[in-house]
Amino acid sequence: MAAISSLFLFFILFLVSLLIILAFIVRPRSVKIPIKSRHVFITGGSSGIGLALAHSAVSEGAKVSILARSTENLAEAKRSIQLATGVEVATFSADVRDYDAVSKAVDESGPIDVLIVNQGVFIGKELEKQSPEEVKFMIDVNLVGSFNVIKAALPAMKAREGRGPASISLVSSQAGQAGIYGYTAYSASKFGLQGLAQALQQEVISDDIHVTLLFPPDTDTPGFEEELKKRPELTSIIAASSGSMKTNEVAKICFDGIKAGKFTVTCHFIGFLLSIASTGMSPQGSFWLALIEVMFGGLIRLVSLVFQWQWYKTIEKWSKKKKQVNSKLD
Repeated sequence: MAAISSLFLFFILFLVSLLIILAFIVRPRSVKIPIKSRHVFITGGSSGIGLALAHSAVSEGAKVSILARSTENLAEAKRSIQLATGVEVATFSADVRDYDAVSKAVDESGPIDVLIVNQGVFIGKELEKQSPEEVKFMIDVNLVGSFNVIKAALPAMKAREGRGPASISLVSSQAGQAGIYGYTAYSASKFGLQGLAQALQQEVISDDIHVTLLFPPDTDTPGFEEELKKRPELTSIIAASSGSMKTNEVAKICFDGIKAGKFTVTCHFIGFLLSIASTGMSPQGSFWLALIEVMFGGLIRLVSLVFQWQWYKTIEKWSKKKKQVNSKLD
């Protein structure tokens, strides 16, 4: 009994010591990002998560600008926000692949306090069936387009004085945490945002700019409906293990994470597990979450291996079934 008590006391002392160390070393510190009376600029803001984020920002008193390619979609988004809130947002039509066009829109919109880089495209196919043009399209919009938007906005964001902490958020995907069958190019474009966000945070923290990386799961947006029609059957089977969420639910979680100044924002428990399993050198501003990462990282890695086992078993069964069908046809 005495031995058990000693072990328990040792564990408590170890836990407290670890918490003290983590509280001292976690960087950068989380800060609250004000929204009211500040300029929020959202790319991909004419539909889906981007439009829902625009509604949230307007409802909290922000000046909002949205950028997208389609002038028709932008006009409809502007109408929907005005009908819901009585507030008129600024709209800009530009392709994020075109740096000059993006830079012009950003300059016209004025200095940005909260930048949300949300644009994204998806073409679901096995790499063997995907054309080089399709791969380039996803990389250019999802990754290079993010560089273009941030580069265009940074000078004015860094020049702000007396406006409080600023924020740059990148909307990745759970496919940016775990590679999935049929998402080869898409996952590559979204995984790239992890490196971009980590390095960028080091470059801009001295200017009181805080980077947030958002990992939404499958979300019932118009883009997702189109995706379901085209992506491989096996992709849908594997992705179903994570489930999907409503657009407004995802937008609320993401917006709350941005306002809290978090580096990593996930939308449900599986996403949280994936964030710890794939955390790498990601900044961590919460010493409580850092404690979970340190204490349970190995266990969560085991859980991720179980998911991988399930996925590969599914692929194996699906491949056998496909070969049986093909042999009967022959």
